[in-house]
Amino acid sequence: MTFPKGFLWGGATAANQFEGGYDQGGRGLAVPDLKTAGNVDTPRRFTAKIEPDVYYPSHQAIDFYHHYKEDIKLFGEMNFNVFRMSIAWSRIFPQGDELEPNEAGLQFYEDVIDELIKNGMTPLITLSHFELPMGIVEKYNGFSDRRVIDLFVRYAETVMTRFKSKVKYWLTFNEMNFGVMDHGELTVLGLNPNDQTIYPDEIKGNEKVRFQALHNALVASAKVVKLAHEINPDFMIGCMICHITSYPLTPKPEDILKRKEFDLLFTKFVGDVQVSGGYPSYMTTYLEKKNMFPIFEPGDAEILKAGTVDMYTFSYYMTICITTDGSAKDTAGNLMGGKANPYLKASEWGWQVDPIGLEYTLLDLQDRYHLPMMVVENGLGFADELKEDKTIEDDYRIDYMRDHIKAMDSAIEKGVDLIGYTMWGPIDLISAGTGEMKKRYGFIYVDMNNDGTGSLRRYKKKSFDWYGRVVESNGTLL
Repeated sequence: MTFPKGFLWGGATAANQFEGGYDQGGRGLAVPDLKTAGNVDTPRRFTAKIEPDVYYPSHQAIDFYHHYKEDIKLFGEMNFNVFRMSIAWSRIFPQGDELEPNEAGLQFYEDVIDELIKNGMTPLITLSHFELPMGIVEKYNGFSDRRVIDLFVRYAETVMTRFKSKVKYWLTFNEMNFGVMDHGELTVLGLNPNDQTIYPDEIKGNEKVRFQALHNALVASAKVVKLAHEINPDFMIGCMICHITSYPLTPKPEDILKRKEFDLLFTKFVGDVQVSGGYPSYMTTYLEKKNMFPIFEPGDAEILKAGTVDMYTFSYYMTICITTDGSAKDTAGNLMGGKANPYLKASEWGWQVDPIGLEYTLLDLQDRYHLPMMVVENGLGFADELKEDKTIEDDYRIDYMRDHIKAMDSAIEKGVDLIGYTMWGPIDLISAGTGEMKKRYGFIYVDMNNDGTGSLRRYKKKSFDWYGRVVESNGTLL
């Protein structure tokens, strides 16, 4: 195996999916705190206020807020040397726009970071992971208001300054490219205006507003990258892209062209801006033709150019096919689907498993960006069974991860500059899409049901010891 010395092995999480403590320590409400549970057939519902006798999964999640020492100790037992987590903006600035931060929130994260370091892990922190403060949504309509740029910069400066000697790796926005899509307001507006009543009529379903919000978030990200290097020149700042790797379903030229257009618009555009520091010509032409090109304020172009990232990070779970044939079979995916590949098998949730696609993706990205890379989300969701003896036999997860680790190894052999891998998620947590617990990713089982009931006790799965050996051997024992 060829994983380099010092390769970063660990796991990835998001505050709104595992932290809990939504009303403790001075924290304000974030968008997920007003989203009910759902399932595959029933979408999650957003409520304008917290309703009595309604279950909101993020309120408790798996209660890392009170279990962090126990959980971090377990991560340490698996020999993690990196742990990816997000900071909830509303725990630092409860409404998102206060002048002074909430010290209790800063202290909580400092305690968590110190515990990680004590257990041999370097933190990898995402500043915004689908959890805009509700104050930013209600007062400013998310990033559609340029004032939010400086609010985000203030928040980032606060935490980066506080932790400048303890945290080296930072990501600005999680899966920022979802801001391109109709349901992508998770990142830039906080909610989907097509489905919610909180937005004024001129915002609802307004694609031009969404691209303006995405532009403002890109400016905010670039400002933070530049500021971060001033706070500590040793910081490494990355973008984080949802990489839905796609193939043309057939060799028909029409399928190949349509797949290329999807890849540029959804998968590559945001990364191109954050790596190169400017809008690529294909996107400028697309937006101008649709009369949606965002307003560039004086200095925006220079800000984007000065705030390029140091590394490219991305999530990878599955691949999809693209075709002009509307009758082709559908397949599911990470917040969006595509057409099924007849050569691939699918997981229990319909996501097609494709480890070779990860090697292809790494080679493609290395050729395009020439930056160090991390795979910061990758894993298999499954309805794991806790047996009477409190064991979980998850060989299917071991098989999935073994094949994807082999794909990373092969890509490194071919010259890819891969520096880290944080699988999603090392401990069971609530689903972002449905709010369920049933779809489990972790090496650690959490005794909790879809309705939030359960003891919250943690149990090691079979994959726990397996991944610990993989990390300890730097990828040689699979």
